[in-house]
Amino acid sequence: MGDGGDEKQIYLSADMACRLAAIDIGSNSVRLLVAEVLRGGAYRILDEEREPTRLGRSVGAEGVLDDGSIEATVAALRSFRQIAAGYQVSALRTIATCAVREARNGPEFCRRVREEIGLDVEVISGEREARLAFTSVQHAFDLTGKNVVVADIGGGSTEIVFATGNLIEAIYSTPLGAVRLTERFGLGEAAEPVDMERGRARLEGEVAEVLKKRTARPLFAPHFLVGCGGTFTTLADLMMAAKRQGELPVAGYRVSQAEVRHLLDRLVKMPVRERRALPGMMPDRADIIVAGLTIVAALMKRYRVNTLMVHTRGVRDGLLREMIDDSLGPRDEDEHRQRELAIERLAAACSGELEHGRAVAALAGRIFEQLVEPFGLPPGDRLLLECAARLQDVGYVINYDQHHKHSYHLIRNSRLPGIRAHDLELVANVARYHRGADPKRKHANLARLSSQEQQRVLRMAAILRLAGGLDRSRTQQVRDAVVRVREDGVRVEAVSDEDPQVDLWGAKRRVALFEKVFGVSIDVTWAGSDGPAPSGDASERADQPERRRRKR
Repeated sequence: MGDGGDEKQIYLSADMACRLAAIDIGSNSVRLLVAEVLRGGAYRILDEEREPTRLGRSVGAEGVLDDGSIEATVAALRSFRQIAAGYQVSALRTIATCAVREARNGPEFCRRVREEIGLDVEVISGEREARLAFTSVQHAFDLTGKNVVVADIGGGSTEIVFATGNLIEAIYSTPLGAVRLTERFGLGEAAEPVDMERGRARLEGEVAEVLKKRTARPLFAPHFLVGCGGTFTTLADLMMAAKRQGELPVAGYRVSQAEVRHLLDRLVKMPVRERRALPGMMPDRADIIVAGLTIVAALMKRYRVNTLMVHTRGVRDGLLREMIDDSLGPRDEDEHRQRELAIERLAAACSGELEHGRAVAALAGRIFEQLVEPFGLPPGDRLLLECAARLQDVGYVINYDQHHKHSYHLIRNSRLPGIRAHDLELVANVARYHRGADPKRKHANLARLSSQEQQRVLRMAAILRLAGGLDRSRTQQVRDAVVRVREDGVRVEAVSDEDPQVDLWGAKRRVALFEKVFGVSIDVTWAGSDGPAPSGDASERADQPERRRRKR
């Protein structure tokens, strides 16, 4: 699709007919989306419903969901469940975001919904919320060759995504919600213009400080910001009404930073009752729009972006797409092929180092398999190591000098069929340490892993560095590596037709981490033009590891 065009008809690779429904329990409103996946690969919206229940009304101040908003939300969910049943949906998923996530009585609320209505509520993290919003944005905007910031402003939080094309570079979740900030700074129904001015000044300082502390500026210059959520659609409606542009679609509507500031200045001077009467204003948003637009203005200023593009979908649309992907996902026998395609696409889009990545992965895999028995390595880690080798250089798309750090973020935020999210974290860490400084347990990316997982990452990274050195020349001259574990250390023999001097030099420069992690000395040599010499006998390779362990 183009930049936010008509989203009623979106083409997928499906060949089936089914109906799906997604419910999003937000801090300000509860939303239902019902869609039909059509044969031939299209899906269309059958129904959409929204109830402004203000579930997060008292969470910021009191830490709990109040009784009134709970009752309103339960009633809305009961109605939504009936609507979905009327459409005979084959699957219905319900997610809850910031309000339920933070409230002390959130689990009790979810239990009540399950017992009274029969809906299992999945309380998602801020990061997952951001990913779902970005999934939706990807399908509505052409992000090819673009650096973008995606912001999803809700009632209780704002999720922010930095992306290069369709690749996520970083995700941040902040406690900047339109409802939360309205209540905290006294900007609600009873506020007079003079109170609004004072509250707005304090609010702006608070939002700027939170963004400074909780997020970093992107290393790239964003082409534009994509906004998801009711704050952004209301902004577009107000701007179009003021300009008499009612014939234009809201999806993809463009707003400049100056226009946001001017509208904000105008709204602050109005009592809520006057705002509610403005053309384009949703009545239930009149009291929280100032806080919402203050967040928008601060985002544009913080990230130095002048153009905002409005996205009319968001988290529930991303959830629905995920449901479709899951239902159409690869069969077990296709998983390997799908993973290979995903890796190739990611590597090709970011690094241009396809042949080097394949060669390093093959060498790393060969070295790993020969160390499994001597050092007790988990055999399943070979797949993770080879994935890391293939994707180690994807960070080139952001910045060459620090590309290993960017590779970590890009891999961590990608999707590889057959690789669980937690294992993907390990893959990203291994790629992170394929070059540069040695891994340190104080590094945030490593610190979030258990001690056992950290050790696995260190060992895989040590092997990856060695394998990468064996293709230092980028010529794939070394076609195999034979590992001999001896009493006095480990010997790696590079198999190639000619003396690979550059590659041997590269490998020898990268043995320090291996020696540190495995606790042995290592020697890297050329096997000779006739290939590696016989290993003496099989018993030598089998006996030496035990003697080496006893010696240590």
